[in-house]
Amino acid sequence: MKVREVMTGQVIRIQPEESVAVAARALAHYNIGALPVCGGDGRLAGLVTDRDIVTRCLAAGRLPGTTTVREVMTGRVLSVGPETEAATAAALMGREQVRRLPVVENGKLCGMLSLGDLATCRESAGEAAQALEQIAQNVSER
Repeated sequence: MKVREVMTGQVIRIQPEESVAVAARALAHYNIGALPVCGGDGRLAGLVTDRDIVTRCLAAGRLPGTTTVREVMTGRVLSVGPETEAATAAALMGREQVRRLPVVENGKLCGMLSLGDLATCRESAGEAAQALEQIAQNVSER
């Protein structure tokens, strides 16, 4: 099974120049934990998570209304292509301790893949469970 078959294709995204306050409202409104950050050309620039906002903005004493997403986002983001095998993506998620991966085609964001997406498909549920186990094991060892 390919990533294209299980990924979420309609992805809410944000531009790097937007404020952290706008990002936080989008995360709350859509009940999601991460937003891909894309430039006007659709190319992936990073990922901003609720944790990024808390640790790099709020805990650092910055103002969400005047701090840009670019200042707090995670710039080094792993991604996969839509033709990647779902099992390969799940193994990558487990090894790299991430719960979601942007899906990029021809340099542009075309979807997001989460452990939840993998878990809902019978063919990749085992790999998703294994990835989550690796992530949980690493958390408990910290």
